[in-house]
Amino acid sequence: MKKEPSQARVRPLRPRPVQRHEVRIIGGLWKRTKLPVADKPGLRPTPDRVRETLFNWLGQDLTGWRCLDVFAGTGALGFEAASRGANLVQLVDQDATLVVQLKKMQAHLKADAIQVTRGDGVAVLRHTPGDSLHMIFLDPPFDSDVVEPALVAAAQAVIFGGFVYLETPKQWTDVQLEPMGLQVQRHLKAGMVHAHLLKRVAQSTLSTG
Repeated sequence: MKKEPSQARVRPLRPRPVQRHEVRIIGGLWKRTKLPVADKPGLRPTPDRVRETLFNWLGQDLTGWRCLDVFAGTGALGFEAASRGANLVQLVDQDATLVVQLKKMQAHLKADAIQVTRGDGVAVLRHTPGDSLHMIFLDPPFDSDVVEPALVAAAQAVIFGGFVYLETPKQWTDVQLEPMGLQVQRHLKAGMVHAHLLKRVAQSTLSTG
């Protein structure tokens, strides 16, 4: 009697695991705390190595500083500053989903120093009192055209001797920054990222418009 060929077992397809993206706070009170990274076009958290280098440049201890993270995204830069003792850190983003996520993390950490605002980062900068901030973080989407107006506004909001962190796909020079009263203190290239630590050294000759 001829046997029928046995049929191969069909294994049910297993759903692919959901990819969870996150970054970690590198130092300070909340060291190793994970921050979720939403699946959003253009959302590009500052790489760990760059953040570590930036806060080495700043000297690690930001006790008493007033800071503004203008294009907050994951909030990695702002939470890092608060973790290291900053007295006030305002996180600003236009995306409603990201703002909700930032508020959840702020509540989870009981981070009283952090304020989360939904809005246009450049507009918030322009309405910030002059000479009122020690540190401003500027990490806009790489395909945006807001870098120059953001720098002009930041240069007037930060105190003399205060700092502006700028992350862009191209390098900025002292010649470009001089009319704003800013000067490059440190620069780092990591892959496609140009990270600048700028210092306010003079009065800006440009208007915020």
